[in-house]
Amino acid sequence: MSERRVIATGGCQCGAVRYALYAAPEGSLCHCRMCQKATGGLFAALAKIDKANLTWTRGQPATFRSSPAACRDFCAACGTPLTFRFLDAPHMEVTIGSLDRPATVPPKLNFGIESRLPWIADVAPGRLPDTETAQTGTALRDTRSRQHPDCDTPPDWQPPPP
Repeated sequence: MSERRVIATGGCQCGAVRYALYAAPEGSLCHCRMCQKATGGLFAALAKIDKANLTWTRGQPATFRSSPAACRDFCAACGTPLTFRFLDAPHMEVTIGSLDRPATVPPKLNFGIESRLPWIADVAPGRLPDTETAQTGTALRDTRSRQHPDCDTPPDWQPPPP
């Protein structure tokens, strides 16, 4: 039996939960109100994958049963939303932002457009002034990130002290 090849990896902000994908996911955006609430964002950027093609490689996510038909997995330590999955479907979706290389999974379609915010086109890139993080002030320049790097790390990895 041959070993499956990892196509993509991802995980939460603190590094307590990590996963590997064994097939290329398909990106989409969901604008439904439930996804807005679950992510705290304007929409959920999701990457569809067969459940059999995802393995948790570090830790296990906590689960919130968001409806009778679906669950959302997240990191109990830092709160990062990680997945959306229908209980009876063979596929699930990981959050694109939790991928180590999110730029490789561009969304191809929109779901839940009945709840899409009417002003979302007005805030699209190029519509508002752009500012880089480093331009926002001195407080951020003096901040050390405790975020897990966008790669797999040894099991004993720890963020730098505050």
